[in-house]
Amino acid sequence: MELSKRLAAVAGLVTEGLSVADVGTDHGYVPIFLVEKKLVDMAIAMDVNKGPLERAKSHIAQCGLSDRIETRLSDGLSELKAGEADTMIAAGMGGGLIIRIMEEGKPVTDSLNAFILQPQSEIRKVRKYLTENGLVIEKEDMVEEDGKFYPMMRAVHGKPEHYEEYEYVYGKRLLWMCHPVLRKFLLREQRIKESIIARLCEKEKSEGVKLRLEEINREAEYIRQALMCYR
Repeated sequence: MELSKRLAAVAGLVTEGLSVADVGTDHGYVPIFLVEKKLVDMAIAMDVNKGPLERAKSHIAQCGLSDRIETRLSDGLSELKAGEADTMIAAGMGGGLIIRIMEEGKPVTDSLNAFILQPQSEIRKVRKYLTENGLVIEKEDMVEEDGKFYPMMRAVHGKPEHYEEYEYVYGKRLLWMCHPVLRKFLLREQRIKESIIARLCEKEKSEGVKLRLEEINREAEYIRQALMCYR
Protein backbone atom coordinates (compact mmCIF):
# COMPACT_ATOMS: atom_id res chain seq x y z
CA MET A 1 0.00 0.00 0.00
CA GLU A 2 1.46 3.34 -1.10
CA LEU A 3 0.43 6.31 0.98
CA SER A 4 0.35 10.01 0.19
CA LYS A 5 3.08 12.10 1.80
CA ARG A 6 0.64 13.32 4.44
CA LEU A 7 -0.65 9.89 5.39
CA ALA A 8 2.85 8.38 5.33
CA ALA A 9 3.91 10.98 7.88
CA VAL A 10 0.85 10.18 10.01
CA ALA A 11 1.69 6.46 9.88
CA GLY A 12 5.28 7.32 10.77
CA LEU A 13 4.13 8.58 14.18
CA VAL A 14 2.71 5.17 15.11
CA THR A 15 4.95 3.03 17.27
CA GLU A 16 4.66 -0.73 17.25
CA GLY A 17 1.63 -1.87 19.18
CA LEU A 18 -1.15 -4.38 19.40
CA SER A 19 -3.98 -2.46 17.78
CA VAL A 20 -4.92 0.95 16.39
CA ALA A 21 -8.32 2.54 15.93
CA ASP A 22 -8.39 4.78 12.85
CA VAL A 23 -11.26 7.25 13.37
CA GLY A 24 -12.56 8.67 10.09
CA THR A 25 -10.67 6.01 8.17
CA ASP A 26 -12.08 7.02 4.75
CA HIS A 27 -10.45 4.56 2.32
CA GLY A 28 -8.75 2.53 5.06
CA TYR A 29 -5.28 3.18 3.65
CA VAL A 30 -3.52 3.92 6.95
CA PRO A 31 -4.62 0.75 8.81
CA ILE A 32 -3.82 -1.33 5.72
CA PHE A 33 -0.32 0.16 5.57
CA LEU A 34 0.30 -0.35 9.30
CA VAL A 35 -0.77 -4.00 9.23
CA GLU A 36 1.11 -4.75 6.00
CA LYS A 37 4.30 -3.25 7.45
CA LYS A 38 3.76 -5.26 10.66
CA LEU A 39 3.73 -2.09 12.77
CA VAL A 40 0.52 -3.29 14.41
CA ASP A 41 -1.07 -6.72 14.74
CA MET A 42 -4.66 -5.62 14.38
CA ALA A 43 -6.57 -2.49 13.38
CA ILE A 44 -10.10 -1.15 13.62
CA ALA A 45 -11.12 1.13 10.75
CA MET A 46 -13.98 3.40 11.80
CA ASP A 47 -16.08 5.96 9.96
CA VAL A 48 -19.37 7.76 10.55
CA ASN A 49 -20.36 7.42 6.88
CA LYS A 50 -21.38 4.15 5.20
CA GLY A 51 -19.90 5.02 1.79
CA PRO A 52 -16.27 5.52 2.90
CA LEU A 53 -16.53 2.54 5.23
CA GLU A 54 -17.68 0.27 2.39
CA ARG A 55 -14.75 1.50 0.28
CA ALA A 56 -12.39 0.78 3.16
CA LYS A 57 -13.89 -2.69 3.60
CA SER A 58 -13.37 -3.38 -0.11
CA HIS A 59 -9.74 -2.22 -0.05
CA ILE A 60 -9.06 -4.29 3.06
CA ALA A 61 -10.51 -7.39 1.39
CA GLN A 62 -8.47 -6.79 -1.78
CA CYS A 63 -5.32 -6.75 0.36
CA GLY A 64 -6.32 -10.00 2.08
CA LEU A 65 -6.48 -8.38 5.52
CA SER A 66 -10.12 -8.84 6.49
CA ASP A 67 -9.08 -11.12 9.35
CA ARG A 68 -6.82 -8.45 10.84
CA ILE A 69 -8.64 -5.19 10.10
CA GLU A 70 -12.19 -4.79 11.31
CA THR A 71 -14.50 -2.06 9.99
CA ARG A 72 -17.07 -0.34 12.17
CA LEU A 73 -19.71 2.27 11.45
CA SER A 74 -19.09 4.68 14.30
CA ASP A 75 -19.62 8.31 15.24
CA GLY A 76 -16.20 9.06 16.68
CA LEU A 77 -15.29 6.51 19.32
CA SER A 78 -18.87 5.47 20.10
CA GLU A 79 -18.38 1.90 18.82
CA LEU A 80 -14.96 1.35 20.39
CA LYS A 81 -14.69 -0.25 23.82
CA ALA A 82 -11.98 0.54 26.35
CA GLY A 83 -9.05 -1.82 25.89
CA GLU A 84 -9.77 -2.73 22.25
CA ALA A 85 -6.98 -0.51 20.92
CA ASP A 86 -3.88 1.11 22.33
CA THR A 87 -3.57 3.92 19.76
CA MET A 88 -6.12 6.26 18.21
CA ILE A 89 -5.55 7.91 14.83
CA ALA A 90 -7.57 10.94 13.74
CA ALA A 91 -6.26 12.50 10.55
CA GLY A 92 -7.70 14.88 8.00
CA MET A 93 -10.55 16.32 10.06
CA GLY A 94 -11.11 19.65 11.77
CA GLY A 95 -9.51 20.34 15.12
CA GLY A 96 -12.86 21.06 16.73
CA LEU A 97 -14.16 17.66 15.62
CA ILE A 98 -11.08 15.89 17.00
CA ILE A 99 -11.63 17.58 20.37
CA ARG A 100 -15.32 16.60 20.35
CA ILE A 101 -14.49 12.98 19.53
CA MET A 102 -11.93 12.76 22.34
CA GLU A 103 -14.20 14.51 24.84
CA GLU A 104 -17.33 12.50 24.05
CA GLY A 105 -15.31 9.27 24.11
CA LYS A 106 -13.64 10.10 27.43
CA PRO A 107 -13.90 6.60 28.98
CA VAL A 108 -12.19 5.19 25.87
CA THR A 109 -9.62 7.96 25.45
CA ASP A 110 -8.58 7.47 29.07
CA SER A 111 -7.79 3.82 28.25
CA LEU A 112 -5.74 4.58 25.12
CA ASN A 113 -1.95 4.86 25.27
CA ALA A 114 -1.32 7.21 22.35
CA PHE A 115 -3.09 9.63 20.02
CA ILE A 116 -1.89 10.34 16.48
CA LEU A 117 -3.62 13.53 15.40
CA GLN A 118 -3.48 15.53 12.18
CA PRO A 119 -5.97 18.39 12.48
CA GLN A 120 -6.86 20.30 9.32
CA SER A 121 -7.78 23.40 11.35
CA GLU A 122 -7.71 24.89 14.85
CA ILE A 123 -4.44 23.16 15.68
CA ARG A 124 -3.75 25.64 18.48
CA LYS A 125 -6.99 24.56 20.17
CA VAL A 126 -6.04 20.90 19.79
CA ARG A 127 -2.62 21.42 21.37
CA LYS A 128 -4.18 23.41 24.20
CA TYR A 129 -6.87 20.77 24.77
CA LEU A 130 -4.24 18.03 25.01
CA THR A 131 -2.04 19.90 27.46
CA GLU A 132 -5.04 20.81 29.63
CA ASN A 133 -6.28 17.21 29.75
CA GLY A 134 -3.27 15.29 31.02
CA LEU A 135 -1.67 14.59 27.65
CA VAL A 136 1.85 15.42 26.49
CA ILE A 137 2.74 16.03 22.84
CA GLU A 138 5.90 13.94 22.64
CA LYS A 139 6.52 14.09 18.90
CA GLU A 140 5.49 16.30 15.99
CA ASP A 141 6.01 16.33 12.25
CA MET A 142 5.03 18.57 9.35
CA VAL A 143 4.93 17.94 5.62
CA GLU A 144 4.15 19.98 2.54
CA GLU A 145 2.11 18.31 -0.16
CA ASP A 146 0.57 19.91 -3.25
CA GLY A 147 1.24 23.37 -1.85
CA LYS A 148 -0.47 22.69 1.47
CA PHE A 149 1.13 22.33 4.89
CA TYR A 150 0.13 19.55 7.28
CA PRO A 151 1.29 19.54 10.91
CA MET A 152 0.67 16.42 13.01
CA MET A 153 1.47 15.11 16.46
CA ARG A 154 1.72 12.11 18.76
CA ALA A 155 0.37 12.61 22.30
CA VAL A 156 0.58 10.31 25.32
CA HIS A 157 -0.54 10.50 28.93
CA GLY A 158 1.93 12.41 31.07
CA LYS A 159 2.78 15.47 33.11
CA PRO A 160 1.56 18.72 31.50
CA GLU A 161 4.18 21.09 30.09
CA HIS A 162 4.24 24.87 30.07
CA TYR A 163 3.55 26.40 26.66
CA GLU A 164 4.04 29.91 25.40
CA GLU A 165 1.17 31.05 23.18
CA TYR A 166 3.26 30.90 19.99
CA GLU A 167 4.19 27.29 20.85
CA TYR A 168 0.51 26.36 20.93
CA VAL A 169 0.16 27.94 17.49
CA TYR A 170 3.24 26.42 15.82
CA GLY A 171 4.26 23.43 17.94
CA LYS A 172 6.84 23.18 20.69
CA ARG A 173 8.50 20.03 19.28
CA LEU A 174 8.56 21.36 15.72
CA LEU A 175 10.31 24.50 16.99
CA TRP A 176 12.77 22.50 19.10
CA MET A 177 13.64 20.51 15.97
CA CYS A 178 13.95 23.68 13.87
CA HIS A 179 11.77 21.75 11.43
CA PRO A 180 12.53 22.96 7.88
CA VAL A 181 8.93 22.61 6.64
CA LEU A 182 7.66 24.71 9.53
CA ARG A 183 10.28 27.36 8.73
CA LYS A 184 9.06 27.52 5.14
CA PHE A 185 5.49 27.85 6.40
CA LEU A 186 6.45 30.59 8.87
CA LEU A 187 8.23 32.63 6.22
CA ARG A 188 5.20 32.36 3.94
CA GLU A 189 2.87 33.39 6.74
CA GLN A 190 5.16 36.30 7.63
CA ARG A 191 4.95 37.64 4.07
CA ILE A 192 1.17 37.31 4.09
CA LYS A 193 0.81 39.09 7.44
CA GLU A 194 3.14 41.93 6.37
CA SER A 195 1.08 42.44 3.21
CA ILE A 196 -2.18 42.55 5.21
CA ILE A 197 -0.70 45.00 7.73
CA ALA A 198 0.48 47.29 4.91
CA ARG A 199 -3.01 47.32 3.35
CA LEU A 200 -4.74 47.95 6.68
CA CYS A 201 -2.40 50.84 7.47
CA GLU A 202 -3.54 52.54 4.26
CA LYS A 203 -7.21 52.38 5.28
CA GLU A 204 -9.18 54.82 7.38
CA LYS A 205 -8.78 53.77 11.01
CA SER A 206 -12.31 52.63 11.83
CA GLU A 207 -12.88 50.54 14.95
CA GLY A 208 -13.08 47.39 12.81
CA VAL A 209 -9.80 48.15 11.07
CA LYS A 210 -8.10 48.85 14.40
CA LEU A 211 -9.26 45.53 15.84
CA ARG A 212 -8.16 43.65 12.72
CA LEU A 213 -4.77 45.37 12.82
CA GLU A 214 -4.31 44.38 16.46
CA GLU A 215 -5.17 40.78 15.60
CA ILE A 216 -2.76 40.58 12.65
CA ASN A 217 0.02 42.28 14.62
CA ARG A 218 -0.44 39.72 17.39
CA GLU A 219 -0.22 36.88 14.87
CA ALA A 220 2.86 38.48 13.30
CA GLU A 221 4.47 38.61 16.74
CA TYR A 222 3.87 34.87 17.22
CA ILE A 223 5.61 34.27 13.90
CA ARG A 224 8.53 36.47 14.95
CA GLN A 225 8.89 34.56 18.21
CA ALA A 226 8.73 31.24 16.38
CA LEU A 227 11.36 32.27 13.83
CA MET A 228 13.70 33.22 16.69
CA CYS A 229 14.05 29.49 17.35
CA TYR A 230 15.83 29.11 14.00
CA ARG A 231 18.66 31.55 14.85
